[in-house]
Amino acid sequence: MTSDEWNKRFDKIAASQAENAAQLKKTEEILKNMGIHIGGMANSHGQSTEEYFFNSLSSNPRLGNIKFDEISKNLHNKIPNLEDEFDITMFNGKNVGLIECKYRAKEEDVVTLIEKKVSNFRQLFPFYADHTIYLGIASFSFDKRLEKFAKENGVAVLKQKGDIVEIEADNLKAY
Repeated sequence: MTSDEWNKRFDKIAASQAENAAQLKKTEEILKNMGIHIGGMANSHGQSTEEYFFNSLSSNPRLGNIKFDEISKNLHNKIPNLEDEFDITMFNGKNVGLIECKYRAKEEDVVTLIEKKVSNFRQLFPFYADHTIYLGIASFSFDKRLEKFAKENGVAVLKQKGDIVEIEADNLKAY
């Protein structure tokens, strides 16, 4: 093969690689945008889940027989080497209720709540270090195995129930 033939072949390969690189860049951009959209949907699901359970608990802040006086949403704190946020937190004089909200709860969510969230809360909010902490997992979707796992580990299960909906219609207008 002559050097001209090698050069032509090399030029074809280089052009092909340039085309592939351009196509790869386009594909990466599409995937990046999809990730943003999918992430946005997940955030929306999470926010609506938190809102639903916060509103439900606001009118009756309790876990089992334990009544709470205060309720907070998205309680956040940061200290050196530790930062965390707690979806729903309920307080009374001696107890704290930590509720983790998930659109679709998984076993790892319950494990994280037990093994990480309690310790993080005690470190981030030392005022409550001596309070008794109770846990709950709130979700629109549970499988029976997960419910059993949560209950076996002393974690309250909060789920949507049927037709309980608050309707505000004071300014209802006929059209």
